[in-house]
Amino acid sequence: MKFLRSWKVRILLFFAVVGPGFITANVDNDANGIWTYSSAGAQFGYLLLWTMLPTLIALIVVQEMSARMGAVTGKGLSDLIREEYGLRITFLLMVGLVITNFGNVVGEFVGIAGGLELFGRSKYISVPIGAVIAWLIVVKGQYKTVEKVFLVASFFYITYIFAGFLAKPDWVHALRSTLVPPPHHLFAAPGYLYLVIGLVGTTIAPWMQFYLQASIVEKGVTRRSYGTSRLDVIVGCIFAVVVAWFIVVACAATLYTHGHHDVRDAADAAQALHPLAGDYAYILFAMGLLNASLFAAAILPLSTAYTVCEGLGFESGLDKKFREAPFFYWLYTLLIAAGAGVVLLPHLPLVKIAIFSQVVNGMVLPFVLIFMLKLINKKELMGDHANTRIFNVIAWITVLVMIGLTAGWFWSLRGSG
Repeated sequence: MKFLRSWKVRILLFFAVVGPGFITANVDNDANGIWTYSSAGAQFGYLLLWTMLPTLIALIVVQEMSARMGAVTGKGLSDLIREEYGLRITFLLMVGLVITNFGNVVGEFVGIAGGLELFGRSKYISVPIGAVIAWLIVVKGQYKTVEKVFLVASFFYITYIFAGFLAKPDWVHALRSTLVPPPHHLFAAPGYLYLVIGLVGTTIAPWMQFYLQASIVEKGVTRRSYGTSRLDVIVGCIFAVVVAWFIVVACAATLYTHGHHDVRDAADAAQALHPLAGDYAYILFAMGLLNASLFAAAILPLSTAYTVCEGLGFESGLDKKFREAPFFYWLYTLLIAAGAGVVLLPHLPLVKIAIFSQVVNGMVLPFVLIFMLKLINKKELMGDHANTRIFNVIAWITVLVMIGLTAGWFWSLRGSG
C-alpha cells in the first residue's frame, strides 16, 4: 500500500508540473518539421533515420539544461545572457533569432493553408481565420488555460504514428537504418548533408531553449519541484522524436517507394499517402498538419516575444493584461500578422524558405548552446545544480558536430560550384 501511495503521489505531482517540457519539444513537430521529415523520407527513404537516436539524446540534454536553469535561477535565458554578457551581445543574438523565427512563423501559416486546402478551402480564408484563432488563444487566455489547450493539441501528433502503421513500412530496414549509419559516400549526395542539418535544426531549434526556460519561470517551477519537471522534459522529448521517426518512416514507405521524391509541401505528402494507405491515413495526415501548424503558429511568435522582451527588459507574460505588457503583446500580434500576410503573397518559394529556416536553426544552434554551457557551469549562478561531466560532454559534442556539419555543407557548395 505504501508503494502504491508513493506512485500515486508521483503521478499527481507529474500532472501538476507537466506542460512546458512536453509542449516545447512537441511544438517543433510543426509544419516546418513535417516538411523536413517528409522530405527526408521521400528523398532518401530510411537512410536518415540514424540521426534520430543521437538527436534524441542531445534534445533531452539541451532541454533539461534549459529547464534546470529556469528552475534554479528563476530567470529566462535572455535575462541571464543580458545580465552576464551585456545588452549588445543579447541584442545581436535576438536579431538572429527573430529573423529565423519569422521564417518558421511563415511556414506555420503555409501549413494551415495546405491543411485546409486538402478540404477545398482557399488560403485567403483559412490563413486569416487561423491567424485570428492563434491570436485569441494566447492574448485572450490566461497561462493555465492556454497551456491546457496546447497540451490537448500535442496529443494529436499521435495521428502520425497511426499514419506510419497504415503505410506498412519495411520494419526491419527501418530499424536497421535507425541503429546503423549509412555509408560515408552518401554524405556527398546532393541534399543529404543539407537535410541532416535540417533534421537536427527542426528537432533542437534554438528558440525552444528560450521558450522553455521562460515557461518554466512563468509556471513557477522551483528547485524543489524540478525533479518532476525533468520528467516532463524527458517524456516530451521522447514523444516528439517518436512522432518524427514515424513521419520519416511513413513517407519512406509510400513516397520514396513509389517514386514521389519531390515534396513541395506537407499537403503533397498527405495526397501521396491517400491512394497508397487509404482515406484514413490521408485524413489523419491532413488533420495532423492543420493541428501542428495552428499549434506552432501560436507558440513560435510567443517564444519570440518572450525572448525579445526578456533581452530588452520589457514586461512579458501571458498572465499580464495587454496594458501591463503592451510591447510583448504588440510584438506577438505583429509577428502573427506579418507571417500570415507573407503567405498570402503570390509566387514565393514558401516551402524552400521553410525548410531552409530549419537548416538555419541547425547552424545557429551551436551559438545558443555555447552561451547555455557557459551559464550553466557558473557555480555562483547554479550552485550544486551546475552541469555534470556527462552533460557537458554531450552538449559540447553537439556543438562541435553541428559546426562540422555546417562547415561540410558550405564546403560541398564550393565543390559543386
